[in-house]
Amino acid sequence: MSKNGQTRRDFLKTSAAGFAAIAFYRNVKGEMITIGSGGDVHTELVEITVSELQAKMKAGKLTSRKLVEMYLDRIKEIDPKTHAVLELNPDALAIADQMDKERKKGKVRSPLHGIPILIKDNIDTADKMHTTAGSLALLDAPTPKKDAFVAAQLRKAGAVIIGKANLSEWANFRSTGTRTRQTSGWSGRGGQTNNPYYLDQNPSGSSSGSAVAVSANLIAVAIGTETSGSIISPSVANGVVGLKPTVGLVSRSGIIPISHSQDTAGPITRTVADAAIVLTAIAGTDPSDPATADADKKRAKDYSKFLDANGLKGARLGLLNVPPQRPALLAAYNAFWSPIFAALIQAGANVVELKFPDFGKEQVDRTAVLKYEFKADLNKYLAQRGGKYKTLEELIKFNEENKDKEMPYFGQELFVQTQAMGDLTDQAYIDLIAKSRKQTREDGIDALLSKNNLDALVAPINQLVSIAAGAGYPSITVPMGIRDIPAAPASGEIPASKSAKSAAGIVFAGTAWSEPKLIKYAYAFEQLTKRRVTPEFIEKMPSA
Repeated sequence: MSKNGQTRRDFLKTSAAGFAAIAFYRNVKGEMITIGSGGDVHTELVEITVSELQAKMKAGKLTSRKLVEMYLDRIKEIDPKTHAVLELNPDALAIADQMDKERKKGKVRSPLHGIPILIKDNIDTADKMHTTAGSLALLDAPTPKKDAFVAAQLRKAGAVIIGKANLSEWANFRSTGTRTRQTSGWSGRGGQTNNPYYLDQNPSGSSSGSAVAVSANLIAVAIGTETSGSIISPSVANGVVGLKPTVGLVSRSGIIPISHSQDTAGPITRTVADAAIVLTAIAGTDPSDPATADADKKRAKDYSKFLDANGLKGARLGLLNVPPQRPALLAAYNAFWSPIFAALIQAGANVVELKFPDFGKEQVDRTAVLKYEFKADLNKYLAQRGGKYKTLEELIKFNEENKDKEMPYFGQELFVQTQAMGDLTDQAYIDLIAKSRKQTREDGIDALLSKNNLDALVAPINQLVSIAAGAGYPSITVPMGIRDIPAAPASGEIPASKSAKSAAGIVFAGTAWSEPKLIKYAYAFEQLTKRRVTPEFIEKMPSA
């Protein structure tokens, strides 16, 4: 029940036929299921889009306040299973009321006017919420002096920031331990975020809470951040759309950093159309972030204009397919992916199968680049933020003194290694960053595109994601359903594996500022395939 005492049935009466009470969706088995016949709260919000919500508000069948109340109800009901939402904004209803007043006066700021949105808890907000990167060390830090540029842009667009999403603590840049479910989606402050398909499975990270909340229909859209895979990977794992922009298209000011050469914020949504709407709102030049100097020149005024259902016709795509080498896994892999690759061709694309260059012993250690930049960038952020802990060295000490709360599952090896790095004037760093950019850009993505006369690259999630991240280039993923991964016997030094199920996604990536092309291709493929699966919050993955 909402705070004003109105029940779901009452709301459906007052909104007339504004929402369909029963709708059909695909479950993890590929079966069509009905949602809306009971057993859940406000199921009329399941799989709803921003445009559909705007149409209801424009028609007077829905208000922003009511929408916020409904999403709060869903969070209260469902999030105890997923633990995706770290904190709720106590001012959310007041902000929604203001948006409703503006709408009544004929002012609609943008397609996000009155739309609730979750943002990752490494994005500053100058309000009553905390900004902690999931760490207890920042729980008592001073409130940021101003909103992050991304948060300010969202408020300017009329969005209602409803809360903060959980994340892999410090954006997954604390431990070198095995990336188990304890490291992905876990923070000292928020605990473990759970995958909405199978609650005992890895939600991936670091934007775990943002992706899970969108997939679980706790919210329509959310903001994640990425350094190397942290938007794309959890979006794939949770069956949603993640868009990682070109570094410099979206400002990082007011975002707890890892790497100024790779960090960016971006939208996580259930549809490509919604991602385009959010990107339009948050892109732009910010004097506080020099990387965005060209953003206003390079950005599109409205990324929604590139939503073309026939957008793949005539496109030249480089397919980077890296199938598993183990015979026990290869047949199932091909059975799943071959029809998807064929669908690209059926949609009118010219597909050229390629391999990414192998630099062998000359392959740059991109993690070392991140370590150099993390130390410098984080210390700068902490000094500006104020509070008890002003350096990485002090955070390391805090974690040691609070091992029971901060390190029950994994350590802080990356923190310690990063603290030992030199500064950004070291020749070793200067050489590393130059070599990294050359391998990922000129000799990498740009070389593949140029030599093969390609418009973009496409792949199941693989090394393309980290390469695009290293280059600072954009990528977008489209849900491809649930994939069965058979058990495999031990082979040489490779241990045996159990059978599993996993959400799958296909990734489109390109050169700098190629978001319009990528959105066009992703939208066309999404409309052709429609393989997004609605989660049912199954407690455990079934055993073989």
